[in-house]
Amino acid sequence: MHPTNQATIGAGAFKSQCLKLIDTVAETREPLIITKHGKAVAQLVPMPEAIDLLGALKGSVLHATDIVTPLDNEWDAVR
Repeated sequence: MHPTNQATIGAGAFKSQCLKLIDTVAETREPLIITKHGKAVAQLVPMPEAIDLLGALKGSVLHATDIVTPLDNEWDAVR
């Protein structure tokens, strides 16, 4: 099922209030669970905040080795 601390709305009500709900989720940054017959079927979530791509992966490489020198093993495709 879905966590009880998240807001939920039935699919019919979502359909009639869709544009308003999109604005609300964008403003509050809180996701909204959409249900059909009491079961969660979709989730409306806010877009992630824009990030600066320059340097976004800084510090993500855990181990650096030589990636330029050819390997000493022969591939099956070469044979």
